Amino acid sequence: MANPGNYRVGLFQFAPRLGDRRANLEAIEAGLEGAEAELFVLPELATSGYALQERQAALAIAERPEGSEGLERLQALAERKDAALVVGLPLHEGDKLFNASALLRPGRDPVFYRKLHLFYRERELFEPGDRPPEVHEHRGLGIGVMICFDWVFPETARLLALAGADLIAHPSNLVLPGFAQAAMVTRSVENGVFSVTCNRVGEESYTDEAKPLRFTGLSQLLDTRGERRIRFDEVETRCAVVEIDPAAAADKMLTPRNHLIEDRRVDFYGELTAGNDEGGNHDA
Repeated sequence: MANPGNYRVGLFQFAPRLGDRRANLEAIEAGLEGAEAELFVLPELATSGYALQERQAALAIAERPEGSEGLERLQALAERKDAALVVGLPLHEGDKLFNASALLRPGRDPVFYRKLHLFYRERELFEPGDRPPEVHEHRGLGIGVMICFDWVFPETARLLALAGADLIAHPSNLVLPGFAQAAMVTRSVENGVFSVTCNRVGEESYTDEAKPLRFTGLSQLLDTRGERRIRFDEVETRCAVVEIDPAAAADKMLTPRNHLIEDRRVDFYGELTAGNDEGGNHDA
């Protein structure tokens, strides 16, 4: 999908306020003020915070695909910035609640990715995603989305690469010590794609007695060979913009004799899709 030329990608790392959608929307608007890019990536559950204690609290702050005040405000921000936004949020759809990300683009309806692989206590609030990840175009860039714990499952990024992703936006609320940021180097290299892991910072607790979750920051943008073009530290609130050349994602030659897609031995990969007798999403 990529076209030659420079394309500006912004990351906004911050600490959403638990349960306060209005404050979080205001923080997003303020954080992007003055920054110019074709695409901005924000953290997972950026509008709600992460450690929501029970489903009703999550439903109360969730967005709906249509007629949602928060989504309308984010869409207005995309129009005002003349940019695409990838924003993590809780999505209430029918009788289901998803940990989702919205891709908002000027003049177009929002599209959503619903997180496939739920982490730890998330399954107490959310249903797992019920459809495969998709790639959507914005100004010549094929954008795929995965969320946080999806990094553990390389199939997610490969599906997006096969669907034409030039860049994988990866909104996150990471708490494990740097594993995902390191793994995304491999996800970028093995698929020949840019990747943007936008994590959050700060701490949250499910209850006053519970040990707080500490989010690890270290948001990063990787090029198609896994080189870090930018990396934030573990505590800073910051927005930064990096220029990339989307055409690099069209080059799937890892060496002059090795093509990342054509060299796959798919005739031996049947077990990958044969199913799991034990089932998925086990309790942690």
